[in-house]
Amino acid sequence: MKVFLTGGTGFVGNAIVAGLLEAGHRVRALARRGSEKKLKVADRCEIVSGGIENADLLREGIEGCDAVIHLVGIIREYPKKGVTFEKAHVDGTKSVADTALRTGARRFIHMSALGARPNASTRYFSTKWAAEEYLRSLPLNTTIFRPSVIIGPNGEFTAMLKQLCSLPLTPVIGNGNYRLQPVAIANVVECFIRALGDPGTIGKAYSVGGPEPVSFNDMLRVFTEVMGKKARLLHFPKEPIKLMTKIFQRIPGWPITTEQLAMLEEDQVCDTGPLLEDINIKLIPYRDACALALS
Repeated sequence: MKVFLTGGTGFVGNAIVAGLLEAGHRVRALARRGSEKKLKVADRCEIVSGGIENADLLREGIEGCDAVIHLVGIIREYPKKGVTFEKAHVDGTKSVADTALRTGARRFIHMSALGARPNASTRYFSTKWAAEEYLRSLPLNTTIFRPSVIIGPNGEFTAMLKQLCSLPLTPVIGNGNYRLQPVAIANVVECFIRALGDPGTIGKAYSVGGPEPVSFNDMLRVFTEVMGKKARLLHFPKEPIKLMTKIFQRIPGWPITTEQLAMLEEDQVCDTGPLLEDINIKLIPYRDACALALS
């Protein structure tokens, strides 16, 4: 297939582009001017320079392609720069999907997020859900994946864990018993590649996580052990951090937002049964995923 892909210069995008090429697909990737070098295999792809807000470039990029993979998303807003969840997740998805429909690229695979749902607790999740709902309203052959936090070499989540676990005392917000279900980047890539040619996945949305939930405390302990160290966790009460974050989050360099704190207050776990029933993959255990991420 010839596949048009957005978000190819990011961590997930680079991995999926490599997987597509390895599987024999041709890739045309959208990349903002000046960011092309971030796509590690750019020399093996067609590059369309621009952003998802440019309708003419989108039409130029998608024309002649059999499928679209839409990966664009943000985890933090910068309103003064016009970077918001609404623009990135909802308006961006509408723009790409509408263009795919007009150009005849009916196969559409979309990356949402674990936690996307109606009446979500954060705007990050609610805008991800709104994008899903819009896609469901269109006559596209859509498959939606909702990954948990993704761990892999050069990934943002891996970098955060490495930074925390390299400190003499690893800071933890709250009791650290909240659970996540980290998934290896290799498993995420498998999902997208296999779904691309599998009509049985059309019209479905899959939660994508690792084999089992892990508390944040254990997640840090295991990662530190894989680094060859022993974890020493230092817990901080949430309320003072919430207050400070509310005041200082707009200052460049402040490490967390109120949205991200709210996400930590709810377990980010999922049932991978439907995914494994439809897509034949073997989920990589968290400890093994950490070793691969650090290799």
